Amino acid sequence: MENRLSRYIWTHTRKQQLYILFVVAISMIPYFMSFDLPKQIVNGPIQGKGFDSPSATQNFGAISFDLPWIGTLNIFDGIELGRFGTLYALSAVFLGLVIVNGLFKLYINTYKGRLGERLLRRIRFELVDRVLRFPPIQFKRVKGAEVASMVKDEVEPLGGFTGEAFVSPALLGGQALTALVFIFVQNFWLGLIAAFMVGIQGFIIPRMRRRLLVLGRERQLTARELSGRISEIFDGIGTIRSYDTTNYERADIASRLGRIFKIRYDLYQWKFMVKFINNFLASVTPFLFYIVGGYLALKGQLDVGQLVAVITAYKDLPGPLKELIDWDQLRQDVQVKYVQVVEQFSVDNMIDPSVQAASVDDVPLRAEPLSAVNLSISDDSGARLVSSVSMQINPGETVGIVGSAAAGGEALADAFGRILWPESGKLTFGNEDILSLPDSVVGRQLTYVSSEHYLFQGTLLDNLLYGLKHAPLQPMTYEGERLEHRKWEVSEAKLAGNPEFDINGDWIDYKAAGISGPDELPGAIRAALDAVQLSRDIFELALRSVVNTGEHSDFAESIVQLRLALREELEKEDLSSLVVPFDPESYNTEATVGENLLFGSPIGPDFAGPAIGRNDYFIKVATRSGIDRLFYDMGMEIAENAVDLFSDLPPDHPFFQQLTFMTADDIPQYQLLLQKLKGRPYNEVSLEDRISMIRLSFLYIEPRHRFGLLTPELMAKVVEVRKEFHSGMPEALKGAIEQYDPAGFTGSATLLDNVLFGRISHKYTDGSDRIRLIILDLLKARGLYENALAIGLGYNVGAGGRRLTSVQRQKLGLARAVMRRSIHYVFNRPLPGLDHRVQQKIVTNTLELIRRRDADASVVWVLSNTELAKMFDRILVFDKGKLVADGDHSNLVEKSTIFKELVSG
Repeated sequence: MENRLSRYIWTHTRKQQLYILFVVAISMIPYFMSFDLPKQIVNGPIQGKGFDSPSATQNFGAISFDLPWIGTLNIFDGIELGRFGTLYALSAVFLGLVIVNGLFKLYINTYKGRLGERLLRRIRFELVDRVLRFPPIQFKRVKGAEVASMVKDEVEPLGGFTGEAFVSPALLGGQALTALVFIFVQNFWLGLIAAFMVGIQGFIIPRMRRRLLVLGRERQLTARELSGRISEIFDGIGTIRSYDTTNYERADIASRLGRIFKIRYDLYQWKFMVKFINNFLASVTPFLFYIVGGYLALKGQLDVGQLVAVITAYKDLPGPLKELIDWDQLRQDVQVKYVQVVEQFSVDNMIDPSVQAASVDDVPLRAEPLSAVNLSISDDSGARLVSSVSMQINPGETVGIVGSAAAGGEALADAFGRILWPESGKLTFGNEDILSLPDSVVGRQLTYVSSEHYLFQGTLLDNLLYGLKHAPLQPMTYEGERLEHRKWEVSEAKLAGNPEFDINGDWIDYKAAGISGPDELPGAIRAALDAVQLSRDIFELALRSVVNTGEHSDFAESIVQLRLALREELEKEDLSSLVVPFDPESYNTEATVGENLLFGSPIGPDFAGPAIGRNDYFIKVATRSGIDRLFYDMGMEIAENAVDLFSDLPPDHPFFQQLTFMTADDIPQYQLLLQKLKGRPYNEVSLEDRISMIRLSFLYIEPRHRFGLLTPELMAKVVEVRKEFHSGMPEALKGAIEQYDPAGFTGSATLLDNVLFGRISHKYTDGSDRIRLIILDLLKARGLYENALAIGLGYNVGAGGRRLTSVQRQKLGLARAVMRRSIHYVFNRPLPGLDHRVQQKIVTNTLELIRRRDADASVVWVLSNTELAKMFDRILVFDKGKLVADGDHSNLVEKSTIFKELVSG
């Protein structure tokens, strides 16, 4: 990147800068004319110059030129106007010039803003492009949050300065010079005063502002460090809490904030001191104008119109001058920031852009060996990880790598995955160096997975198919306004130096997945998920997910039919009592009191959680029916029972897992609340206390909690109030709750709730597991299992996949790898968190899937469980960075002492 920002801006925006400079030059004409008009208005129609009598007239708007050898050339003789007519006409011209000057400013500022945003887009893209081309070691030296802060925040002023870089000095300098020249034309001495004061401002203020630049740099660096530190806290929160170092972190952040405060306070002090001096100098000049100009006017050496014109012109001088000084400070400030950013992103051994060039061409698999030739690798400290290793992986081989921790096998796998670069020697694919081959070749011929599975924010499906998105293979079809918008996007991308890729197109390389098109994709996904034993997890996520009926309308209709099939299946297996269905005319004893009362799923905040207790309509219905008192009394009894039974138990006692309406932390609060409310009439209880008690009754389930509080009369009362609640619902609230419909799909409820349309009986200890197996069998039998998996695959994994368990992340990372067809697979301890039995099953499934799909594909697996070595054709044994043994399992058991120790240990 260019080291000077002005050169970078000029290189990429030369044509636009020249155009806007031309517009600025044109805008100076009406700007100068607007200075002379006040003098003409005051001296002419107001003071009567040229109007000797009431009936005198003047030619307004005459256009003539005095040309050499030709004489006076009259183009337009003008219009004869009287004194008032001339006043009105000149005033109208003045108003017109104000509008024209305003329109010029509007156009110039809008154009500058667009130009700046376009270059800011270019800079940000170029920086991210450089991040994608950093050598691997650079990612260990810098913090991601600091890089993100530079790309997002630190380059922001650069975009704002782009439009100002050449236009502002021309525009502001032109305006200031125009005003100054006009003052000189009116009176030399007043012009000299104005020029002297401008010189003082231009000399003193920029020098005082240099201190602001130093403070600004310090503020930028400390803010960047703070961003990185906060990112560390976020990533290391588990360690912080485990070691009880939260207060140490608070102290560290407080110290950093104190340093930032000191810098910012000094900056503000200096900033406003500079502003005070600048404003003082700007205010002194009119004082001198009044003194000197007034003296000259009284002496008859300056007419009043000229003095008014000079003062009016000077009003337009401090503004441009101040902005010009601000521009100079901004120029120095952004130059410093630009140099700092360039230094951070100018890294040695960056990957050449041609290596990562997009390729939409079909890349056939090449059955060529993967080799290490006299390979040596060192870490960032210089410690040797791999020492002079030479080996070759042939197509079709399955190779297991074993060794103690840091023996060298993991580093070799990282090198094949280009996570580590060789210190000496080389890695080859066929006869070509891996590091010199384009990503479009290596990235498709070789698939690498490590134990650090990074998942991107998005759905499970997005992450599963991520390895197939090399280039936009099928553009999206646009029509009408969207087509015009897409054309505009492409045009702006070109002008900003961004690629024209359409992120909304189809990026999935179906051939790389071993299929011909999107219709075969579900089968490929199912095979990968089954291989890593993730299908059941995704099915569970699907059952707990809310179905988007807009995307899965047919499936939603099928679920209503499946509901009936479930009832039949339960009766067939004599399990009809396993699920208690919802019935509009009766109370469901396995559901909470609140669920029975609402008989629907809340949509929005009106009836969700505690908000229902504050809802005016609910309070009105509950009060009119008297059920609010019943719920309050019931809540009081629940609280008393809970406090009596559980107040003496430790917070981690397993009984609290059954207490769904109250946590261990709530027990002391309800103890105090009971003491407060004991014997107090209901009418004297505050709304918040009522809600606290009624909340307990809403979460009560008789078969689960068994306090004996639900009488037949109370259950009938709930059903009665339910009908009243729904029948009288105001129009404004009818969309706030989706009522249960035995013959319809509830869009705001989970998939499991829609299949059951009821609640699982608490009489069966394994009821939840049994019902899930039955539902799974029914879905498969009706061909709906793939649809259910699609629902589960829409689950958002969160930032870094944190909404999944560590085991699920590992399985998903491996599934993402086996989704693609490659000639070589390198798996670097991808399943460290799984027990040996599960590992063995997944390894077996994965090897079978790859062999079934591609007989020539090789698999290199760095094993965390050496017992699995017997499953591989060939085994490489590493020790202290060296390859110490290479052979099949039986030979190594006989001949390699190290291997026998690893297996037996």
